[in-house]
Amino acid sequence: MKFAFENQEIEVNVPDADQLKKLIKDRFDRKEGFGLATVNLDHLVKLAGDQQFLKAYQRQDFIVADGRPIVWLSRLADRPVELVPGSDLVIPLCKLAASTGVKVALVGSTDPILKQVQSALMHKVPGLNVAYVRAPSYGFDPHGEEARDILKELATQEISLCFLALGAPKQERFSELGRSLAPQTGFASIGAGLDFIVGAQRRAPRWVRKLALEWLWRMLSNPMRLFPRYMQCFAILPGQIAQALRLRAASKL
Repeated sequence: MKFAFENQEIEVNVPDADQLKKLIKDRFDRKEGFGLATVNLDHLVKLAGDQQFLKAYQRQDFIVADGRPIVWLSRLADRPVELVPGSDLVIPLCKLAASTGVKVALVGSTDPILKQVQSALMHKVPGLNVAYVRAPSYGFDPHGEEARDILKELATQEISLCFLALGAPKQERFSELGRSLAPQTGFASIGAGLDFIVGAQRRAPRWVRKLALEWLWRMLSNPMRLFPRYMQCFAILPGQIAQALRLRAASKL
């Protein structure tokens, strides 16, 4: 599934969670890093107006569908992919890291939350080695000096998997820089995924997610911040639907 932005595009190039785990396991085995992004409608809004974000996204090795609208658009385009929320990847990727014997890092959020998450993950996943945690300073520049210092530490400590909880577009831009400065580290951009582990942020109940209403649950929990964001997401849907239909027609030729 591809999304076009003038003369540039990004592609959801990993169709499901099983394929993603196979690809990441292969990178672990070969001691090669990667960048993983989880695209949703909010990202599409940002990508249309932020060239730096778009460039960072194009440097990601793996892109999955984080959001049911992305899944629905892929089906409409006759290029179906499955839903792979970034928040749902934390535990499975930790289990993969533990079974492979690689080191894990947590970057983002706050120091108290990271310490809780580190303890919780190592309790939930026997054998997991969370060897590095770092909450960047306020106003963190993902291409600045602090970012470069963190990446140097990740490379020195031979971290193979780094969860990034910096929010978009910072986490993807940090991952972009990391592919150059810490090439043996895999960067997984998972937004609020670490906060969910210890309840620092509440995720929608499972039944709400099954009804594809997580967006509504989130918006009602913080309407002042999220209502404008979701209105922007709804505004781009007609154009995305038209683009999906063009992809579908092209595949029939």
